[in-house]
Amino acid sequence: MVELLAPAGNFISLRAVLENGADAVYFGLDDYNMRANAKNFSLDVLSKISSIAQDYGAKTYLCTNTILKEDKILELDSNLDKISESEIDGLILSDIGLIENTVANGLEAHVSVQENITNSYALRTLHKLGAKRAILSRELSLDEITEITKKSPIETEIFIHGAMCMAISGRCFLSYGLYGRSANCGDCLQPCRKNWTLTFEESQNDAVSNTSEVAEESFIISQSFDDSYRTNFFSPKDMCLIEHIPELIKSGVSSFKIEGRARSPDYGAMVTGIYRQAIDSYESNPLEYEVNPQWMEELKSVFIRGCDTGFYFNTPFETSETNQSKFIKKDIGQVVNYYNKVKVAELRVWDDLKIGDKIMIQGETTGSVTHIIDSMQIDGVDVENVSKNFNVGVLMPTKVRKNDFVYKLIERSQQ
Repeated sequence: MVELLAPAGNFISLRAVLENGADAVYFGLDDYNMRANAKNFSLDVLSKISSIAQDYGAKTYLCTNTILKEDKILELDSNLDKISESEIDGLILSDIGLIENTVANGLEAHVSVQENITNSYALRTLHKLGAKRAILSRELSLDEITEITKKSPIETEIFIHGAMCMAISGRCFLSYGLYGRSANCGDCLQPCRKNWTLTFEESQNDAVSNTSEVAEESFIISQSFDDSYRTNFFSPKDMCLIEHIPELIKSGVSSFKIEGRARSPDYGAMVTGIYRQAIDSYESNPLEYEVNPQWMEELKSVFIRGCDTGFYFNTPFETSETNQSKFIKKDIGQVVNYYNKVKVAELRVWDDLKIGDKIMIQGETTGSVTHIIDSMQIDGVDVENVSKNFNVGVLMPTKVRKNDFVYKLIERSQQ
């Protein structure tokens, strides 16, 4: 059975992905991972993370996948015993120099996508060093992944959903060149996602043509009010392979990875839950498996830059025209209490709320729960709506906790 590996940038995200069916979680350690802008974890809380994951029967992988200079690799090496004592299952490593010491401390060694693994020769070498798994390069096709995996003496892992980078395996200097913030040290400011202005010098000898095999233009260029041209050609669409679960499982890879440690808990909850449904549906009855059209619609309800299949089936060419979700998440209140017997949450709201509104409740223990309001009461009396600065009882089949955050989801088209 293939592993579904989900990201956790904080304790709320951790609980959210586990509640939605993640078989394993991966997360960053301060100063040692490729998401320095996420709320990473410290050594002191690793035992808590492993304990929470064990309650769900899930495995835990710690990311240490930045460029490690001498001082950093010495520091990390000296902490391997503490990491092992916390009962974390393994480390995701971008530096093969730490494989031997990682394994010697009883930890699994997984080699990061930063190593750009593209062939079975590299996998055999990693096996000799003691690695248990390698995350294959994002630039491989599904046919190439299948062939490599068949020959591999170790487990293979691939990305199936999330952001894609304009550079080979994330080796980009755009952020560093513009802002002095290195993507290779986990501190990318993603200037590629900005709306760039395209300028060029006209000449009678100029000829602009589309040289790709794709009939349509390979990226979007829009003319602005001042006759300049703007484009997002540096910003690829997000990878989304929800419609290709059977082909991915047949490739023989051991783990499907969702990108997104810097994204919100509701993103992690939604994406993990959808892929959990798809994987379980196929594995329970492969012959009658069908893609549920609702899966794609639900994935579009969270932040996504449009969908693409990356290099899996062809060379990606489409770029994102917009970087936004279908909904805006508005902070409207907090949970005051939850009454288990009647399954009612008491909310303190500082914005208007009505029957039919879609809300999201998030907390470290709750994770991320989405609910459409169908019943509300104030002082035991049914109400259709409530004004701000009131306490209201909301029928909630899923347990939430005191001090959880409450958000209202508003469709952008309604604004």
